[in-house]
Amino acid sequence: MLSFNFEVHTPFRLFYSGKAQAISLMLVDGEIGVYANHSPFTAVSVTGILKIKEDDEKWHSAFISAGILEVKEEKNVLMVDSAEWANEIDKERVLESKRQAEKILQENNFKFEVEKATAKLKRAEFRLKLLGE
Repeated sequence: MLSFNFEVHTPFRLFYSGKAQAISLMLVDGEIGVYANHSPFTAVSVTGILKIKEDDEKWHSAFISAGILEVKEEKNVLMVDSAEWANEIDKERVLESKRQAEKILQENNFKFEVEKATAKLKRAEFRLKLLGE
């Protein structure tokens, strides 16, 4: 199977750089799979799980926050606020974050607090999903 150059950047590090046969992630309008020779486009990605199929034929999964995906002939680049492999996730920290978000959502709060807590809860749930919880 053909492969392509793929990179994932966060503001703090180059999270991934290598050859991929395919990637799968969620965009604002649904899930997409990208393979070699895909038509060029730029799109907004949402918080979720990024799956990368490398040349070893295995799928590798990571948590990603929202960002921008750019697919071009020479290289595909995903720029996100954060990205983590499962072994980089602190389960206890995620569970505490989830508890805090759920508490805020149960209370009568301002709209901006509810939106912030909803996003926090969503990030926690995807991290736990990646951990198999």
